[in-house]
Amino acid sequence: MKQDYLDVIVVGAGISGIGAGAHLNTKCPDKTYAIFEGRENFGGTWDLFKYPGIRSDSDMHTLGFSFKPWNHKKSIATGPLIMDYLKETIEEYGLDEKIKYNHHVESANWNESEGLWEVNVTEKKSSEKFLYKSKFLYMCAGYYRYSSGYEPEFKGSENFLGQIIHPQKWPESLDYKGKNVVFIGSGATAATIVPKIAKEANLVTMLQRSPTYFVSRPDEDSIALFLKKFLPKSLVYALIRFKNVYLQQSLFKRVRAFPDRSKKFLIDQVKKELPDFDVDKHFTPRYNPWEQRMCLIPNSDFFEAIKNKTATVVTDHIESFEEKGIKLKSGDFLDADIIVTATGLVLQNFGGVTISINNNPVNVSKTMTYKSLMYSDIPNFVNSFGYINASWTLKADLTSVYLCRLIKHMDKNEYSSACPRKPLDVDETYDWLKDFSSGYIQRSINLHPQQGSKKPWVNYQDYIKDWIDVKFSKLEDGNLIFSRD
Repeated sequence: MKQDYLDVIVVGAGISGIGAGAHLNTKCPDKTYAIFEGRENFGGTWDLFKYPGIRSDSDMHTLGFSFKPWNHKKSIATGPLIMDYLKETIEEYGLDEKIKYNHHVESANWNESEGLWEVNVTEKKSSEKFLYKSKFLYMCAGYYRYSSGYEPEFKGSENFLGQIIHPQKWPESLDYKGKNVVFIGSGATAATIVPKIAKEANLVTMLQRSPTYFVSRPDEDSIALFLKKFLPKSLVYALIRFKNVYLQQSLFKRVRAFPDRSKKFLIDQVKKELPDFDVDKHFTPRYNPWEQRMCLIPNSDFFEAIKNKTATVVTDHIESFEEKGIKLKSGDFLDADIIVTATGLVLQNFGGVTISINNNPVNVSKTMTYKSLMYSDIPNFVNSFGYINASWTLKADLTSVYLCRLIKHMDKNEYSSACPRKPLDVDETYDWLKDFSSGYIQRSINLHPQQGSKKPWVNYQDYIKDWIDVKFSKLEDGNLIFSRD
């Protein structure tokens, strides 16, 4: 087995890992590092999903990197545009030579006697094994299983004569022109795919057990387009990024503070879009706003498909799959040539990498999140986990800033390790994701770390608080314990 040493190992070349590389290049240029990517290409989510119409469900002024302006006129971007943006970032920051494709990280063990991570990597094409030792391990592998999504069993699915497709494994050659498509699920994936394929299919039916909140907004930012006429693009990007962060955070807090009023407002907006549709039945969720992510609808395209009668919504439960469609518990029947099962993701910590300390496996659910980017009792380990209530990259960007700041502080003071240690006066509360009721989260609720009763052990889901904390808080706060060899 070949062995090598790196100062930092980054796992994953998606949007988080690419951002990590750019930050390490600019802030820690003396450090050796590599980005291990198990797949053949960069991009993570944006390369994995191939379904029609794939796009961001956040604006690109906040989904983009803080250091690289988004200059396209579309604020809500398609998957290919996002991939172009990531490719530009890789080229501009010289990350091509840092990314090792088809290198799957199997496991990582913290060797306390050496003060190093021992990372086992397999080159997938040759099956060659490598052992890398590293001072820091930075996980940027996302939060869900890439190999397959959540696929519940449906009674009679073997009898269906058409095609059954999961969006995570969408065949690019799928022909849906002139066909009846039933789309099971009502989340962000449905909000994206349904209006796209409705342009060519005969009828697309979104079948849901219960409704979701849908919010329409333009796919262009008129203020950004106006300001670009007079101001430098980089300044406009910073201003719009700040504006959108402020609006997102304000909206989230207002909605959570006044759920009944907010719910009425959101439902009323849908009724204006669909005055002749049964909005109370099909677009009035049982839960309060922001207990799940709200679905973004650019330019009301989903509502337009319903108004044009190329798409519709059915709220019911599945009795069984039949040869030519789906029988519902109400007794109704949905004709289908193609069934799309958008039934969710399978959450997974650290891309499935096994984490150990002195060869003892770590149970992450027994740890406590520190600043929502490190975990109690795991040394020199940082994990990039984005926001549930805002753009993923906002938190990923801050996490990379923190890592670089931590590395420089440790070098300056000749520290060899940094490990969060929970004080006795901090009580464990509960999994911080518990308040979000999405099925894919609740199915895996036992996988996640706990949060504490007070700072810095609380996951605030608040970019402005986190930005101030990451930039200005003391690193040696009595909770993060530093050691020297």
